Amino acid sequence: MADPIKVVVSGAAGRMGETACGAVEGADDMELVGRADPALDTSVSDVIGDADVMVDFTTPDAAPTNVLDAIEAGVHAVVGSTGFDLDELKATVLRTDGKANCFVAPNFAIGAVLMMEASKLIAPHMPEVEIIELHGDHKKDAPSGTAKRTAELIRDAGGNVHEPIHSVRLPGLVAHQEVTFGGEGQTLSIRHDSVDRSSFMPGVLLAVRKVRDLPERFVIGLEELL
Repeated sequence: MADPIKVVVSGAAGRMGETACGAVEGADDMELVGRADPALDTSVSDVIGDADVMVDFTTPDAAPTNVLDAIEAGVHAVVGSTGFDLDELKATVLRTDGKANCFVAPNFAIGAVLMMEASKLIAPHMPEVEIIELHGDHKKDAPSGTAKRTAELIRDAGGNVHEPIHSVRLPGLVAHQEVTFGGEGQTLSIRHDSVDRSSFMPGVLLAVRKVRDLPERFVIGLEELL
């Protein structure tokens, strides 16, 4: 049997971080070897040790530094944090020496990825689109990374995403998005709802298993792994 993948979680005291720690601990082929979080008085550099993969669910300010700390230590990075400049992070990662990879997913829920893929198929035929995304009031960035990624994919497919993306932040929400296409005499809506953070964990574990074998050092989007 192969050795387990050694994983550290950054942002381990947060809601997503705690859920990720539990998912890693419950996976037969993984071992949780470190938890980094200011609330725990630990940083990525404190816990990275001999880890194979770092999973980051922190903040837009902290995530890029955490990723670079991991990459420079030869540890692959799986990133669920959003709200920072991905192009800038990619350029920085590609300038580093070594072979550690970085995988970023605006959304790890497989249903959300399928929503985005379906939107790409619809956009050329019903190009007028509105996006509404809804998250809990704890989410710091708006619009969400999922909404921005959806808009990017729709535009690339020939759609016309109306500006702005509509963002809702309210207690009681987890992660929700509706994409509505309008045509003559008709509309078509696709909606995805994550009602529990466990919905993201199959995607997180998939990324942890595949990040070492990415075709490029920096890859965005769970659809690239499905």
